[in-house]
Amino acid sequence: MAYGFDDMTPAGLDHAASGNDGRALQRLLDELGRLPGIGPKSAQRIAYYLLESDAERARRLASAILDVKKQVHFCPVCFSYATRKTCDVCADTTRDRTSICVVSEPRDVSAVERTGAHHGLYHVLGGVISPMDKIGPDQLHVKELLSRLASGEVEEVILATNTDVEGEATATYLSRIIKPLGVRVTRFAVGMSVGGEVELADELSLGRAIEDRREL
Repeated sequence: MAYGFDDMTPAGLDHAASGNDGRALQRLLDELGRLPGIGPKSAQRIAYYLLESDAERARRLASAILDVKKQVHFCPVCFSYATRKTCDVCADTTRDRTSICVVSEPRDVSAVERTGAHHGLYHVLGGVISPMDKIGPDQLHVKELLSRLASGEVEEVILATNTDVEGEATATYLSRIIKPLGVRVTRFAVGMSVGGEVELADELSLGRAIEDRREL
């Protein structure tokens, strides 16, 4: 989508001679517009902010984006985000290793952590079962979860997927394959509304949902 900023190019500038194609601002607007939740007006506001900021601020932003792409990776144990060999939670020896909270995406880990209600470990599935999108258990980190349970150390798995149709279907599937292993399986109780997303739930509701979790 064009935002009509090509006319801001100074008159008489020879773009070919200067190596400037005159579309730097448009490219920025296009890239900002591809970000989730950013529409044309938001893209313009961000672009104007960057234009009005000093060059050092723009460099810091660009450097931070490049650094996060270079340094952040998936934890090989739980598949959350990590900057070291494993994520901070997996590396923390004080965490309760008899409990694993299963979430759909890495951002859900942060949401649960903010509640302070879970003191165990995590496992990120990398999505949810969704036949419409051709995503089944084989496309998720289900085998890795079962491998973690094989040690016998884990006593409880908390299924903290979203409470929408796909999240409930994923929780039901996991409960069915985990319970025969002799591991207690629990699910959100009151506090999470039907169809609610873990990432968007307020801390009080999410914390209550974890503390009052029910057996599956």
